[in-house]
Amino acid sequence: MAEHDDHPAYPVGLRLNGRRVVVVGGGQVAQRRLPALIAAGADVTLVSPSATASVEAMADAGEIRWERRRYQDGDLTDTWYALVASSDAVANDAASAEAERTRTWCVRSDDAEAATAWTPATGRSEGITVAVLTTTSEGRDPRHSAAVRDAIVEGLRDGTLAAPHHRTRAPGVALVGGGPGDPDLITVRGRRLLAEADVVIADRLGPRDLLDELPPHVEVIDAAKIPYGRFMAQEAINQALIDHAKAGKSVVRLKGGDPFVFGRGMEEAQALAAEGIACTVVPGISSSISVPGAAGIPVTHRGVAHEFTVVSGHVAPEDPRSLVDWQALAQLRGTLVLLMAVDKIGAIARALIAHGKSPDTPVALVQEGTTAAQRRVDATLATVGERAVAEEVRPPAVIVIGDVVAVATEPSGALDG
Repeated sequence: MAEHDDHPAYPVGLRLNGRRVVVVGGGQVAQRRLPALIAAGADVTLVSPSATASVEAMADAGEIRWERRRYQDGDLTDTWYALVASSDAVANDAASAEAERTRTWCVRSDDAEAATAWTPATGRSEGITVAVLTTTSEGRDPRHSAAVRDAIVEGLRDGTLAAPHHRTRAPGVALVGGGPGDPDLITVRGRRLLAEADVVIADRLGPRDLLDELPPHVEVIDAAKIPYGRFMAQEAINQALIDHAKAGKSVVRLKGGDPFVFGRGMEEAQALAAEGIACTVVPGISSSISVPGAAGIPVTHRGVAHEFTVVSGHVAPEDPRSLVDWQALAQLRGTLVLLMAVDKIGAIARALIAHGKSPDTPVALVQEGTTAAQRRVDATLATVGERAVAEEVRPPAVIVIGDVVAVATEPSGALDG
């Protein structure tokens, strides 16, 4: 093999679909590299006497063929690409030598200088593959390549590297779940769609801090301030989504939590579908699990709760409009998570107790969870109504009822009941 110098590597994208690829060694390197080869459609043969559990699972699933033996001369016959990654230095050298004879591009995990190809630090975002290679032997630090890759991919995902006038989305509407309030808890896809939007129609409970990051040309509309006229509030929002989409705009409907968890997202999706407007739904982190978690409360815990139930508390138990079977909920042994229930918690607690729930059941109210203003008030089912009033708990707040509250990690500033 010719001695390597400091000439930069020539970047190229290999199209391996249906082409033979041989991987020598079934350890951690193979475990990291095999998924990408499988995704590329390569016809992969693994040559190794042993493999990690994850690699073995790939073989069991038929994603790769596994020759359970040591490397033998001739294993690279008719091979387009080889990855040599075993712990046997002699076998690695022999496989590398065969690759050189057969003109097969070969990556060496143990000796980059002996390889004829290098694996770049790779990332993907919406149809774009980013591959980063350092250019000289002195600077060939995989950690540096990975850091550069991560910075580029993050920029593509959140839209900061998008060309100013480049449109990657056709006109339409994206219903984006913004998460519980902390702007870092929106999904990567949601953040990217925000960066590509022409119009953003935002809820009060959405991650407001993200709106300050939008380019100046983006029209931001507060859903609470849409003129209703002859429309009800939701109908007016639906109409605004329709009008802006029909005007050729890319519209993001930014909602708190998840669009379909008490968020009326389906009503908006149905209204758009009725008008033939393309609609993308981007799930969000629901406050029902994330806010308790941020306050140190697991909604399930081994030996304590095997289920959790999420309930809307915006209608009181005695209200004829209520769709909740409070008697059945009182009999459950798991965790109850109440949303939109601050002003009804006294009535809800009384109903649960009347139907057999212990008055001593622990309760936690978490106000403005995941934000800098987060606070937690602890009580019992018997005292929670009074505590909520005395501590002036205000919406938005998530209320957790169940024994998991008692096993939670106490955050600083918690108020005991």
